[in-house]
Amino acid sequence: MLPMRLYTAGIADFESIREKGRIYVDKTDLIYKLTQESKFVFLSRPRRFGKSLLCSTLKYYFQGRKDLFEGLAIGELEKDWKQHPVLHFDMSRCKNQPGMKEIGLAIEMQLKNYEALYGRDEDEATPGMRFAGLIQRAHRQTGLKTIVILDEYDAPLLDYLHKPDELEQVRRIMQEFYQMVKVCDADEQFVFITGITKFSQLSIFSTLNNLRNISMMPQYSALCGITTEELLTVFDPDIQILADEYHRTKEEMIDILKLQYDGYHFGKSSPDIYNPFSLMYAFMNRDVDNYWFGSGTPTFLFDAMKRFNTNLLELEQLQVPSTQFDVPTEGMTSALPLLYQAGYLTIKGYDFDGDLYTLDFPNAEVKVGFMENFLARMMNLGNSNSRGFAGIFYVSLLRHDIEGALKAMQSFFASIPYLEFGAKELDDITKYEAYYEVLTYVVFSIFNCRTFTQVKVARGRTDVVVFMRDAVYVMELKMRGSAQEALDQINSKDYAIPYQAEGKPVVKIGIAFSKETKTVSDWIIER
Repeated sequence: MLPMRLYTAGIADFESIREKGRIYVDKTDLIYKLTQESKFVFLSRPRRFGKSLLCSTLKYYFQGRKDLFEGLAIGELEKDWKQHPVLHFDMSRCKNQPGMKEIGLAIEMQLKNYEALYGRDEDEATPGMRFAGLIQRAHRQTGLKTIVILDEYDAPLLDYLHKPDELEQVRRIMQEFYQMVKVCDADEQFVFITGITKFSQLSIFSTLNNLRNISMMPQYSALCGITTEELLTVFDPDIQILADEYHRTKEEMIDILKLQYDGYHFGKSSPDIYNPFSLMYAFMNRDVDNYWFGSGTPTFLFDAMKRFNTNLLELEQLQVPSTQFDVPTEGMTSALPLLYQAGYLTIKGYDFDGDLYTLDFPNAEVKVGFMENFLARMMNLGNSNSRGFAGIFYVSLLRHDIEGALKAMQSFFASIPYLEFGAKELDDITKYEAYYEVLTYVVFSIFNCRTFTQVKVARGRTDVVVFMRDAVYVMELKMRGSAQEALDQINSKDYAIPYQAEGKPVVKIGIAFSKETKTVSDWIIER
């Protein structure tokens, strides 16, 4: 019988993990390499990707807690185990604060904890001055240079990303605090900064000219997250347990986990990286589900998409230079940088000749969760409403009940109270047709179906093509015109012919929409 497996899901304290004998994927060889070759380091990773656990691991390493690292790679590499003073600030504590005063108080609470150890001078009036005083006194009092760890440095800024006046106030507060990292250079041994985004206007980036950004360096791409090799070795018994729960073979379960949680790449030659948060919860709960999205969807992302009029239909298989997605947050001209940095898009390929990256959704969990949330926000509905409809729609398709699926779509569209995205722009027939194209694309994407719009064929463009497990759906949408005219267009322009080689039934569907009722008015299906 296997011993009890204790998982690290939701636990970011390295000491707790090691003392409780929880599963720990050993990254300490990379940690040792990083701390030996660099002094000022910045790492960007999506939320719930192990950044806080990495910060905690660094803290205990620099505190000389050799006992916690027994049996790990760094236990053989490190010989000295010096006990450096460590100032570890979790800036996520400044999130969701109602105003500038509360943000300052959240910083002050953490400062006080360290001032209880190292003291405070009377003339240190601002958070930044107190921070600098701590770095310097810690060095003087211990005789060893100070370690500074700033986890989720951008958390307080993201709350105000689309509120320029408030953002500038927060920026000034954080700049005064963070710039002390540069001021106290002589007193610091190692500085590690994590976040999701990159605010270059902060002094932490603009004046710290020797800051090493390792976010897209191939040698550190696996510093957070779980590689395929780690999954197949560390979690081998867990895969079997989950396979037994689902009545699948181990190989089938590996394929399921790969489709659901794999697919992240953080550089030109990054290995496949699994989402550690979701993977741990899947093993702990013995259930493959959308855990990453369930832990919270950032409002700033959808606000950015709305602000920059993001075309949802252009987010898959994007080919772009790094200057379009790896840019400072305040210099954004589209939502693409946030979509990449926050983990909703990832690198899927790199063309060395053209210096172009291909971006796409990393896996089924992200794509499905994103589409569900987008649909709910676009329709100004709660998630429960969109999921309820989506469930009926998908079950009908699985049963080959296309009539039932389209009736569900008709009822759902009719229930939409008003449009959150682009309501003022839908003032002509063409825009309404494009709107329903997006809706149809989102609905199918919720189930991770391969869905394409405006597909070029020899004699025109097909509005929507959907590849399901056992069928291909070719759809033509009409706002001005009948369902019969839509179907006739599919047949007269041979829209379905390119898909006959798929070896699956090809289903042609002509759909008419009503501008007055704002829903499906009629349809004709030809199998």
